[in-house]
Amino acid sequence: MASTSTPLTLPVLPLDDEVVLPGMVVPLDLNDTDVRAAVEAAQAAARSEPGKPKVLLVPRIDGTYASTGVLGTVEQVGRLADGDPGALIRGRSRVKIGAGTTGPGAALWVEGTTVDQTVPEPLPGHVTELVKEYKALATAWLRKRGAWQVVDRVQAIDDVSALADNSGYSPFLTTEQKVELLETADPVARLKLATQQLRDHLAEQDVAETIAKDVQEGVDKQQREFLLRRQLEAVRKELRELNGEQEGEESDDYRARVEAADLPEKVREAALKEVDKLERSSDQSPEGSWIRTWLDTVLELPWNERTEDAYDIQGAKAVLDAEHAGLEDVKERITEYLAVRKRRNDRGLGVVGGRRGGAVLALVGPPGVGKTSLGESVAHAMGRKFVRVALGGVRDEAEIRGHRRTYVGALPGRIVRAIKEAGSMNPVVLLDEIDKVGSDFRGDPAAALLEVLDPAQNHTFRDHYLEVELDLSDVVFLATANVLEAIPEALLDRMELVRLDGYTEDEKIVIARDHLLPRQLERAGLAADEVVIDESALRKLAGEYTREAGVRTLERSVARLLRKVAAQHELGERELPFTITDEDLRGLIGRPHHVPESAQDPAERRTAVPGVATGLAVTGAGGDVLFVEASLADPETGAAGLTLTGQLGDVMKESAQIALSFLRSHGAELELPVGDLKDRGVHIHFPAGAVPKDGPSAGVTMTTALASLLSGRLVRTDVAMTGEVSLTGRVLPIGGVKQKLLAAHRAGVNTVIIPKRNEADLDDVPAEVLDKLDVHAVTDVRQVLELALAPATNGATPEVPVAA
Repeated sequence: MASTSTPLTLPVLPLDDEVVLPGMVVPLDLNDTDVRAAVEAAQAAARSEPGKPKVLLVPRIDGTYASTGVLGTVEQVGRLADGDPGALIRGRSRVKIGAGTTGPGAALWVEGTTVDQTVPEPLPGHVTELVKEYKALATAWLRKRGAWQVVDRVQAIDDVSALADNSGYSPFLTTEQKVELLETADPVARLKLATQQLRDHLAEQDVAETIAKDVQEGVDKQQREFLLRRQLEAVRKELRELNGEQEGEESDDYRARVEAADLPEKVREAALKEVDKLERSSDQSPEGSWIRTWLDTVLELPWNERTEDAYDIQGAKAVLDAEHAGLEDVKERITEYLAVRKRRNDRGLGVVGGRRGGAVLALVGPPGVGKTSLGESVAHAMGRKFVRVALGGVRDEAEIRGHRRTYVGALPGRIVRAIKEAGSMNPVVLLDEIDKVGSDFRGDPAAALLEVLDPAQNHTFRDHYLEVELDLSDVVFLATANVLEAIPEALLDRMELVRLDGYTEDEKIVIARDHLLPRQLERAGLAADEVVIDESALRKLAGEYTREAGVRTLERSVARLLRKVAAQHELGERELPFTITDEDLRGLIGRPHHVPESAQDPAERRTAVPGVATGLAVTGAGGDVLFVEASLADPETGAAGLTLTGQLGDVMKESAQIALSFLRSHGAELELPVGDLKDRGVHIHFPAGAVPKDGPSAGVTMTTALASLLSGRLVRTDVAMTGEVSLTGRVLPIGGVKQKLLAAHRAGVNTVIIPKRNEADLDDVPAEVLDKLDVHAVTDVRQVLELALAPATNGATPEVPVAA
């Protein structure tokens, strides 16, 4: 990059809010005092020097001079187009302004130095690309303006500096942008700046053109729509006159429909008010379409439609027994409800205080136990319509109570839509997955359900969209949930809780034989006599291939078996009919996934070393077996204290502290070497660390694991336990006894230890499960240790395992 520097003394010609760049030719009015003084001073100086008169063109913005000006030569003095005296001046080069000086005439004289730089030839590659881009952008802009004659002149400029300064003619540049170009001495940087300014202007122009086009299209569309509507109105008027009809036929039609409909009195009054508004509104008013939508919704609701309940109590019980095996508590509750309704109806007590005897039942249990399908069976048994409302993931309160009609696209809530879909005012409505309802800035849907599910309030339920009272007192609401704790307490208080704790192995076999197998045979395109699954195979499927509270995975396994047999038959590898036995399962669907601990080799069992105990827990998927592992750190490491791993909650951490404190205070009584607990770190781990665990019921399990670790005695493989422990060694009651015993039964455990105060809960456990389990109800941890710990071998105490 070469630069030249020449000292100069020049008269200043100020340009107010205007900038002249080198290469530009501008006419200036000599009536301006400053312009005339500068030109006359330049002419006076030129008499003693060769060449044309020279002036310094300096931008003056708000009375402040720029630091850089342009050397200009006075090309001609004469008359402008309007007849006023003027001078034609051509910009030559940039001048860095220095100190003021003296000179002839009345103008201000300053010293300056030329600062123009040149780009060496040939041009570098990036500069060549920049030149091409600027010329392309300038050509595009000039063509939009129709300045075709200027395009060729721009294309002919090869000098980088001259090309950049040519943008000074651009009318869209502000004075500040032109000053920035003037003060940028480097030609390449100046061309980059000019290119960016031109690119930004073209982008703004494109946006402005797009907006103008959209606005014009919108205006044209509105005008066209207005004309078409006027024509349509004229055509309708002609048709009405031709048919002898009167104006206002549409609103009259709505009035006639409202008066003919069987509506409650208050609803009729509200509907007629809306018809009056519709008659007063114009066709162009958006309110008219909102009113029509509201009237259509009100007229489609079955205000006085009700199905007659089937009060055949024995027949209803038979339907429930035929469609669901097990679930005796639920079927008994439905039968009670029907029996009470029948007696009230027989005695004329069907409606009391404007309310009917609706019911709200909450079916809570692990996935796959038949909560959703039970709703259909209830509706079938009662002879009612059935509607399912899925609430999983609903976060908007308006989904329940509806939107206000002031919103565009307003709709009634899901409850009103369910009534409308059912076609009667007394359907069975299943609120599925009510524990999955969330809340955010749009409100709390669970709070909106409080009025819906309150038998004392729901006879006057108001939807925000309808704004009229809707009687929900005769609706049977069934809510399903996997986790009881996830249901808000106020909502749970309005429902009757029915727990579905899962199926026993015998119940699963009955369900698979009577329900799952026929359904999957049909889906696999097989007849009932072509493939038969033996009961031994079903038992093995339920016990070793699937370990769950429900039967969903069992059904998938049955479907997989049938698909495999169908595929083998089509490939010519197997003849039908075929009976699947337990020995065929491994060849068809692989090895079992859940082998009981008792069936494993003794050396491979988890409890084959001291410090491992088997507990029982309740999860969202039902009951489960939980192992607790304990170890002591080497005293030389100095890692004293208690370490807990396995993603445990606060309650479970406290249970571990209580178990450790109990053993420290009662170790001598239990003949345990508790001195190890003072100097060595204790580590308690719950495997499956990615699964959150919490609750107090693992207290006895942790105590047993630590006692096993200190004594060196193994915990019996066939023993599982549950219960909360206190600092004095008392075993306190816990929840979920039925689910835990079912899990123990599925896992092949023979002996279960539970708190004494939970003995009453054994009444809920199926008899066939209790027959196979040896249940011990205890009150003290000492009893737990006696039952759970195996005797020491030959009276010797094995070594205590040390954590690495």
